[in-house]
Parts: sequence; C-alpha cells; structure tokens
Amino acid sequence: MELLVIPVDNPEGLNLVLGQSHFIKTVEDLHEVLAGSSPATHFGLAFCESSGPRLVRRSGNDGGLIDLATKNALAIGAGHSFVVFLRDAFPVNVLNAIKQVPEVCQIYCATANPLSVIVAETEAGRGILGVVDGGAPLGVENSGDVTERKNLLRSIGYKL
Repeated sequence: MELLVIPVDNPEGLNLVLGQSHFIKTVEDLHEVLAGSSPATHFGLAFCESSGPRLVRRSGNDGGLIDLATKNALAIGAGHSFVVFLRDAFPVNVLNAIKQVPEVCQIYCATANPLSVIVAETEAGRGILGVVDGGAPLGVENSGDVTERKNLLRSIGYKL
C-alpha cells in the first residue's frame, strides 16, 4: 500500500463537498439536489466510477466548476468518490439534501479551506482515508472572539 497526499486545487477558495457514494446514478441525483437548492447556486460535480469503463462522470450548471471538479476527481482517483464545487451557495445550504441522496455513503468534508486528501493506493485501486481541512488551532476564543463570532453569524443571516 502507498499513502498519497493529494492537494485539492481550489484557486478561488470556493466551497466544496467531498464524499463517497456507490452508484453511477449519483451524478444525476446530486445534480437534481444542487439545481433544486436555489436558482442562484452555481455548481460543478464529478464522480469517480469504480467499475465498468471507470470514467469520471460529471455534471453541473457552470462549465468552469465542472472542469474544476473533474480535474480534482481525476487527481484523487478514488473509486466512488465525488467532488462538488459551489459558487453563490454554502455547503450548509445543500449538505443535508446531499446526505439524503440514497447513493451517498458519507461526506468527508464541506469546506472552503485549503484541503488535502489522504489516499491509500493498493493493487485494487484507491480509497480515501481522510482529509486535512485547514490549519490547526492557534488558541482558544476569548469573550471578544465570542462576540465577533455571534455578530458574524447574525450579519450574514444565519442567526437572529
């Protein structure tokens, strides 16, 4: 077994969702969920088929995001994994709907942070072991940090 660290190419710091599913139908079902989340949501998704022709299946409503998802799915290369890039939407807007897609087995992360994917490669193929999502903590929040956090959530409409 060889362990690989695959950095995700995300030059614009877009939000992304990385997950695993189990069937080619994932591509169309994820497309429907994302397209139905909001008319303003732009997205691209790519899914690594793990049997048959073993193609990267892709879809979306933004050509650049489809290309970005495809590039990253190819680099990760783990069977049944999928990558979704979002513009004008946050993972919190679509994550529960993605989790409800019958083919989705798990979500590894939903982030806009710099991301690396830890992949194991064997004779049988590649599998995702986990992710490195951003940096380690630099400290513990103080009362001023708590106030900033609460103000941020209210200013962007996530809390009243």
